[in-house]
Amino acid sequence: MSGSDDRKPLTKLAQAGRKTEWTGMPGQPGGIVSPPVWRASTILYDDVAHLRKAAGSSTHERLFYGRKGTPTAWSLADALTEMEPGAEGTMLFPSGVAAIACALMAVLRPGDRLMMVDSAYDPTRNFCEQMLRPYGVDTIYYDPTDVAALDAHLAAGPIRAIFLESPGSLTFEVQDIPAITAWARANEVVTLADNTWATPLYFPALSHGVDISILACTKYIVGHSDVMMGSTTATPEWFGKIRQTAYLFGQMTSPDDAWLASRGLRTLGVRLKQHQDSALAIAHWLQDQPDVARVLHPALPDCPGHALWQRDFSGSTGLFSFILKGGDEAARAALIDGLAHFGIGYSWGGFESLALPIDPTRYRSATRWEAEGPAVRLHIGLEDTADLIADLDAGLTRFRAIRDTA
Repeated sequence: MSGSDDRKPLTKLAQAGRKTEWTGMPGQPGGIVSPPVWRASTILYDDVAHLRKAAGSSTHERLFYGRKGTPTAWSLADALTEMEPGAEGTMLFPSGVAAIACALMAVLRPGDRLMMVDSAYDPTRNFCEQMLRPYGVDTIYYDPTDVAALDAHLAAGPIRAIFLESPGSLTFEVQDIPAITAWARANEVVTLADNTWATPLYFPALSHGVDISILACTKYIVGHSDVMMGSTTATPEWFGKIRQTAYLFGQMTSPDDAWLASRGLRTLGVRLKQHQDSALAIAHWLQDQPDVARVLHPALPDCPGHALWQRDFSGSTGLFSFILKGGDEAARAALIDGLAHFGIGYSWGGFESLALPIDPTRYRSATRWEAEGPAVRLHIGLEDTADLIADLDAGLTRFRAIRDTA
């Protein structure tokens, strides 16, 4: 477990995961700056006795077999653990969805009830409905902003776990995580949180009472849109259970992907700062446009949940949505299709800007999504904001032309 540490977060990003056992070299006591790529499937032993001894002891962060990892992955896992005060350890997975699935399977058993935030990432909902429900786990969706309603759900029967995502996927509702985790502790409910938007740099989830913090490292940790990866960082009570579940399911990540993610982690601080500043500039600009009804960005003072964001988060990132004023699918498509500096595609967190048409109505069970027009999700990359604003301005002109002639 990480001990007392008074280093600032940016210093941790530069230093974390660089223990001498990962970076040391024979004859070079100072080691090397970045841990190398250790690729391995078979690990060789001197004799049968050593093989038996290795098999009979803990294989965590010890070379045993390639599926259990190598120092390249352990270095990244250690670095992510250092970013979450109170964490026992981190496990890596081939995608964010794999991390979510493994964490839920480590916690839940047939007959359990799971509280799932209604604004969750769509693949998370799919896993609940298509895997957990047939498995015998009942998923109850809850309003992300209504903490008081949790008692009513508890009155209907015991709850094993509650899943949070703050801000919410697509619509960016901010949850009162300290209040929810306090409620969960009082009622012996396990808390899991998808913390991909803020990362531990801007929101150390375990410090706010969460038991299991989950990241789609594909996004901001990697930062270059070229690696799929997920992680779970957990308290001492839950880390061992998640590790065992991951081993049983054969979940792992490749050494090459782990090395790329470690490289991305070192620049997370400067990248997020740029994503934040550029996204806020564009969000403020969009607020002033007559064809935009609303901008959904927690760092905007008039956005619902802003006070919670301001209290709990130390920064914002590059992902947000906006609602158009009127119009239809054709008008929205005209806006997006003609963009020169925004790609059209899923995921986010890389250096490139993206635009995506979204329809939150499809992903609601406990709440109702109502909007003045179609919605667009933006990821603001590292391009110059003047270019991006000019691009969006031309897009809104195309949108208006279709809307006003329909």
